[in-house]
Amino acid sequence: MESVSIVLFLLLAVVVSGAVSRMLPVSVPTPLVQILLGGVIGLSTSYRVDLDPELFLLLFLPPLLFLDGWRIPKDELFKDVSVVVELALGLVLLTVVGMGFFIHWMIPAMPLAVAFALAAVVSPTDPIAVSAIAARVPIPKRMMHILEGESLLNDASGLVCLRFAIAAALTGSFSAGAATLNFLWVAGAGLAIGVAVTIAVSKVKAWVTQKWGEDSGSQILVSLLIPFGSYLLAEHAHASGILAAVAAGVTMAFADITRQAMAVTRMRRNSVWDTIQFSLNGIIFVLLGEQLPGILKGAKQTVALTGHAAPWWLALYVVAIVAGLAALRFGWVWASLKLTILRKRQRQEAMQTPDWRLIAAMSFAGVRGAITLAGVLTLPLALNDGTPFPARDLAIFLAAGVIILSLIIASIALPILLKGLTMPAEPSKQAEEDAARIAAAQAAIQAIERHQHALAEDHGEADVYAAAGGRIMDLYRERIEGLSEERAEDTRVQEKLLSEFRLIGIQAERRTLMQLVRARKAGSQTAQKIIRDLDLSEAKLRHPAAH
Repeated sequence: MESVSIVLFLLLAVVVSGAVSRMLPVSVPTPLVQILLGGVIGLSTSYRVDLDPELFLLLFLPPLLFLDGWRIPKDELFKDVSVVVELALGLVLLTVVGMGFFIHWMIPAMPLAVAFALAAVVSPTDPIAVSAIAARVPIPKRMMHILEGESLLNDASGLVCLRFAIAAALTGSFSAGAATLNFLWVAGAGLAIGVAVTIAVSKVKAWVTQKWGEDSGSQILVSLLIPFGSYLLAEHAHASGILAAVAAGVTMAFADITRQAMAVTRMRRNSVWDTIQFSLNGIIFVLLGEQLPGILKGAKQTVALTGHAAPWWLALYVVAIVAGLAALRFGWVWASLKLTILRKRQRQEAMQTPDWRLIAAMSFAGVRGAITLAGVLTLPLALNDGTPFPARDLAIFLAAGVIILSLIIASIALPILLKGLTMPAEPSKQAEEDAARIAAAQAAIQAIERHQHALAEDHGEADVYAAAGGRIMDLYRERIEGLSEERAEDTRVQEKLLSEFRLIGIQAERRTLMQLVRARKAGSQTAQKIIRDLDLSEAKLRHPAAH
């Protein structure tokens, strides 16, 4: 019963945090509000969350990483793949090694393996926290795509490094040669298992659907089970469950394109996954806040591990780690962009020198968030011989401090740097979209014509089928004509006005329907059916890309 109450408290805090962050007169990132509400729960209730590291890792990371891999824009990722790889792999390795030695030098009481583990968990960035910070100052699309790609890959690379650091701490030894071979197996097998599980499940789903039809509920449930199945199977094979979940998500995006699902299934599945992503990310930050009172309560014992007595030394360590991370990231981003410019010029491609604010914004956008907290909370409670894991509380305290301080700094600096910032011009994708729509409309006309002829041959009454098919084909012909180059811009203006007028009409329909229900001139079941249709129409008009 207590566990259920804790979960309900956490979910309530997540819901309230979204409303509170919108009500505040100043732009405060939702994660900071969630941490604050978690702290209120920790101080005002008798409930306490005792986190099991392995259970925490299983419940939170696979679905979040799977969803990141599933939804990340693949074309944009491949377009900037060199920059993304440099940030996600090169910077992570530099951070783990550089910050690992720095933390051990700064805090000699923290064993080197634990320092490397802490450096590994603070290396991944969190684009969700960045987008929450910059909600009132739009981030340039290309910059956000780079941050999303970086986060996807550095989540995996950082957590794999964490795995090796924990293994070194548990065994007390580390071999570079053995670690390299182990890494090849862990990474390769993890990626292969994630891809194989998704392909196998997708083929089975397609076969079952073809034979016996599709059930939306079971399809959605299967999509929820894929990341957990990939993770558990990879871990059972002593491979990386993290990489398996990422690979499963990326493969799911391609499987979705090649194997059709009903429109209602896709819409419901997207809604379910949006809710899961919002809930899990929010719960992680609320949990951080809930754990903070206990972490701060033990600050005196924690700081004693470092050889000091005053707790403010812990704050100094957090500031030093954040400063070190920022310096490494700024230097790496600057070098990466310079290399990109050099490569472009060698290929004789035009490349504009980036504004210094762009480099600074990319550096401050390296906010630590949910993955960092999830990673540090998975540190084992004890070594193989049963003794407590060295400096575990200290590592959790420092990681939590890095998350909070990086959020605060970014929430102040990013809006200033992003205001008026323009990325280098990108070629418009409108022509590509128009061409795809025209090709799809032409295929639709041909299919309708074939169906017309088949119905006429089977049942006669060709005029009836010709009239019905002609009305639909006229709609497609209007689309093709409207998307031609000379009329495309006028058509888009008209479509915008049509959407505006349609939304006004939908709002009037909804108000009238409510009046009819209150006057008991329409039943609730009828009203629910019509409102659902109106909601779908409004969602399609307001968010056309999602449909």
